[in-house]
Amino acid sequence: MTRFSLFAAIAIVALMVPLASAGSHIEKGKGVFDAKCLMCHNVDNNEKKIGPGLAGVKDGKLPSGKDSTKEVVLEVVNKGGNGMPGYEAMLSEEERNTVVAYVLTL
Repeated sequence: MTRFSLFAAIAIVALMVPLASAGSHIEKGKGVFDAKCLMCHNVDNNEKKIGPGLAGVKDGKLPSGKDSTKEVVLEVVNKGGNGMPGYEAMLSEEERNTVVAYVLTL
């Protein structure tokens, strides 16, 4: 194997690792969401269960009309509001971050 081929192979693997871990991060978030949030929020439509449906969050807006940025969604997860409990003390930082990553894909 030439040096260039070896370098190219290493570069390709290095680029793939973050993509794989981003996917697993979102999958972990889906698992936490399914366990803690799904009973109150629809993910595939905007119909209200107990809380608002979250379909379309990835398009830039939350059901409240606020921008759907990582920071705004994390604040909602942490503090709750409008009947939703805050999860800052109930979920680990990693769990909250993975839920945010998942919600931003809806």
